[in-house]
Amino acid sequence: MEAAEGKNVQILEELNRDIEYLALNLRKFIRKQVTGFKKRGVVIGVSGGIDSAVALTLCVQELGKENVYCLLLPEDESSPSSAILGAEICESLGVPYEEVSISPILRSLNIYDKKEQIIKRTCPDYDPDIHKTSLVLPDFLTHGLLNVPYIQLVKDGVPSGKYRLKANDYLELIGLQNVKQRSRMLVQYMYAEKLNYAVCGTTNKTELLLGQFVKYGDGGSDFEPLADCYKVQVYALGRLLNVNEDILKRPPSADTWNHFTTDEEFYWRMPLQILDQLLYAQEHQLPMEVIEKNTGLSSDTIEKTWRHIKRIRDSTEYVRAVPPVCHIGR
Repeated sequence: MEAAEGKNVQILEELNRDIEYLALNLRKFIRKQVTGFKKRGVVIGVSGGIDSAVALTLCVQELGKENVYCLLLPEDESSPSSAILGAEICESLGVPYEEVSISPILRSLNIYDKKEQIIKRTCPDYDPDIHKTSLVLPDFLTHGLLNVPYIQLVKDGVPSGKYRLKANDYLELIGLQNVKQRSRMLVQYMYAEKLNYAVCGTTNKTELLLGQFVKYGDGGSDFEPLADCYKVQVYALGRLLNVNEDILKRPPSADTWNHFTTDEEFYWRMPLQILDQLLYAQEHQLPMEVIEKNTGLSSDTIEKTWRHIKRIRDSTEYVRAVPPVCHIGR
């Protein structure tokens, strides 16, 4: 996408223009990939979120509902609304789907027990009978570069305590949580290979730039139709494609905690529209005065945000990287 030139650039308008043309190109891309891989159709994991809803709708429009197979892949800590919304969009499009719980895989690896041990030693007041939990980070626009992860206890829908995680416990917790996305992709490939289908990914550009996906999990697909679309563009596509209003209104989330935790609370640390405008401005090297005008942020805050984004990208470089090969020159 080419940015308009001059000081009157409206970033959100730039991101949301030519959405019909974008949808057409995405559909062509989907067909090209499936045909190129010599596959009969696509398998897609449907989460009840906007990314999978848009990817699914585009696949159905281009390939036909008879060449798309959907999987709902809940686990014990998933929000019940995820499977409900996922089933609703599959049924509205007439696409065959199946619900396959990944909880047995997680229990076989003691993921839930290991996670609870970390929570118990971090949160002395934790009672699994009354508390739900989430992992949160401080809001960037309020707390700046301070990046300390906390376990938050929630009782009856109300936060009742927040406890700082030790570094080692945080790393172990992330490793345990990431098994969920990897288990989901394992199931998707099992079905895809049985059907001779390709696995359609649902990662968007915002996630790709920040490394906000799990290597060999949700990042392990055969092709990624949305990976050059910022998240706000995915929402614009959703409106164009008449995606269920409940999905359009649902906050983005990895949905791996029993208290629904949004991407803004844990990963982005700022509102999506601010983040996408900053990423777009950085990509197109827009002048500082244009960025200030569009985001409402001061130049000092914007500079701090650039440092924050750079730190995220540096720390997730290995997630985006293809495994290096040692070329021996023979």
